[in-house]
Amino acid sequence: MLSKIFPLIKQKPLSEKVQSREGFIYLDRIMWSFGWTEAANKTWTYVYNTWRIFMVILVLILLPMSMVVEYVHRFRSFSANEFLSSFEILVNMYGSSIKSAIVLTGHRKIQAARLLLDKLDKRCLSNAEKTRVHRYVAICNFLFIIYSILYSNYVIINFMGYLLTGRHAWRMYIPLLNSEENFLLSNLVELVLMNTAVVMDQCTDICAIASMLMARCHLTLLRDRLEKLRSDPDKNDDEHLADLTKCIQDHRLILDYVNVLRPVISGTIFVQFLLIGTVQGLSMINIMFFSSFWTGLGTFVFMFDVCLETFPFCYLCNVIIDDCQELSDRLFQSNWMGADRRYKSTLIYFLHNLQRPITLTAGGVFPICMQTNLAMVKLAFSVVTVMKQFNLAEKFQ
Repeated sequence: MLSKIFPLIKQKPLSEKVQSREGFIYLDRIMWSFGWTEAANKTWTYVYNTWRIFMVILVLILLPMSMVVEYVHRFRSFSANEFLSSFEILVNMYGSSIKSAIVLTGHRKIQAARLLLDKLDKRCLSNAEKTRVHRYVAICNFLFIIYSILYSNYVIINFMGYLLTGRHAWRMYIPLLNSEENFLLSNLVELVLMNTAVVMDQCTDICAIASMLMARCHLTLLRDRLEKLRSDPDKNDDEHLADLTKCIQDHRLILDYVNVLRPVISGTIFVQFLLIGTVQGLSMINIMFFSSFWTGLGTFVFMFDVCLETFPFCYLCNVIIDDCQELSDRLFQSNWMGADRRYKSTLIYFLHNLQRPITLTAGGVFPICMQTNLAMVKLAFSVVTVMKQFNLAEKFQ
């Protein structure tokens, strides 16, 4: 059913040519609509750049500020549940604005990485290799749709939960619109603005995950090529050496691809690592002490979505580290014993390089892995512990 609406999430047959960059089609369309890419026609460049500036000012700057202004104007009218629900999304929204700015300014790096993917695609000659590329492209597009559904669920559930209780879900200050006199209209405006901000946040998260998924795709292809080295008896020594040299070039291209994207990924994950503990802690306090069933359900979905911002990517980084180790194992186990001296010396050089895994760091400080992710999530329990020790929940009530 879902594949009928979004056909790109279905793996295409071998009869159709598919490139790795097609795994970003849905992502690129949404980013283009926000003004994060480039105008399709150069004659519309000025209009497109104007739209980009408008979206940046409205969603990344004015929207978070509107919630702060609302605190200043009507802080006494906030219930504890409304304040925590608003504040947890405000903290995450400021982080989302920084993440979006990093992806926006890193557009040229993203485009350069796509060109490297095109070079890697040229090495996919067999049907098995093309099938794997087709599968990973479909997975990347499928992830975008799944994230869209999960992120939009938070917006809709949270909006409906507070609407049924006669309150605002996020309490934004909207000029020329009195939120009390125009309750329904102000809620709808908040819904549109919040959904736009959430979709932007989704783009930053999917950009990192899809990019590294395609890196893993080509790592697994390289692993299979290493296993097949010197397995064809019809090839001479020069041809075997040429195959090994091509594998070295493939590895170099994969490293270049990751290195080009490293600043973008490092910045976005670093921001999210800094926020995840605080945001999850505030959400847990809200659920434990102040939420009703429907508002608590919205907060729970929000917590789940916040986990999606780091957990899948950290897990993927761990898998890639294991893949790099497997590359060196496959090369060492290949049929090199009877090779000539040139082949063996080249293999030793390549084996030495393969033993250094592909690792990413968040802001050059935290290694991006499951261990770091779990350490950051534990901060949420520290926030709840402080809340209980000082009986802050009773004071708010």
